[in-house]
Amino acid sequence: MTYLFGATPASTDAGALPERALPERALPERALPERVLSEGTLSEGTLSEGTLSEGTLSEGTLSDGTLSDGTLSDGTLSDGTLSDGTLSDGSDDSPSERRGGFTSISDISMHALARRSMSAQEMIAYLLSRDFEDGEVELECDRLLRVGLLDDLALAETLVRTLTDRKGLGRGSIVAELRRRKVDSTAIEEAVEKLEAGDELDRAIAIAQKRAPQLRSLDAVTARRRLGAFLQRRGYSGSVISTAVARALEPTGPVFR
Repeated sequence: MTYLFGATPASTDAGALPERALPERALPERALPERVLSEGTLSEGTLSEGTLSEGTLSEGTLSDGTLSDGTLSDGTLSDGTLSDGTLSDGSDDSPSERRGGFTSISDISMHALARRSMSAQEMIAYLLSRDFEDGEVELECDRLLRVGLLDDLALAETLVRTLTDRKGLGRGSIVAELRRRKVDSTAIEEAVEKLEAGDELDRAIAIAQKRAPQLRSLDAVTARRRLGAFLQRRGYSGSVISTAVARALEPTGPVFR
C-alpha cells in the first residue's frame, strides 16, 4: 500500500475509534510567592545585608570560618599562630589545662586538700603553680584558714604523732620534716614542746635494743658507733643516744666480739 508523504496510516484495528484532539485547557496563572526570607534573603541567593550565595559574608568572613584577614573563627591564624602570637601546636597549654581541668580556685584547693593535709605555705605555693594571681591566692587561703581547712598547728600535731609512733623519729628529724612541709615556725615549736623527754628516751632505747642484735658480729666499739649513728639519723639528740646505746649494749644484751 502506498501512502502519501506526510499522511498518517489508518489504524489496522477495525474496532479502534478515531483519535480526537482534545482542546487545550490552559491553567490559570498563579503568582508564585516571592522567596524573600525574614532576614532579607532574596530568591536569587543574595542576602540583603551583603552576604553572597557563594558563602562570602560582607564583613569579610568566609563560609569555612576563615576571616578575610586569615584569622579562623577560633582565633587561630591560618598559619597556625594564635591571635596573641602563640603557636597553636600545644606547646603553650591554656591555664585550665595546667590547672588539671579545673577553672575555679576553690575547686582546685578543695581537690588538693582531699588528697592530703597541707600547710598554709604549701597551699600558697600550690595555687601559684596553677597560674592564679597573688590576690586570688591570698583570698582563697584566707577563706580556708577562716573555715579551719588550713591549720598549721593541727597539722604539726598530727605529723608529730605520726612521726613518733609509726616511724620512731626523734625531735630533730621531726622538726626537719615539719620545716620541709612549710609549717609555721610557731606551730612547730608548740607541737614539739608537747613531746615528753622521757617518752623520747624510751623510744630511743626501744629502737636501739631492737637494732642491737643485728650488730653482734661486730666488736663492741664498732657496734656502739654504728648504733649511735643509726639513732642520730632518726633525729635523736646526743644525750638520748648515749643513754640508749649504753642500755642496748649493756652486758645483759647481745655478746660482742
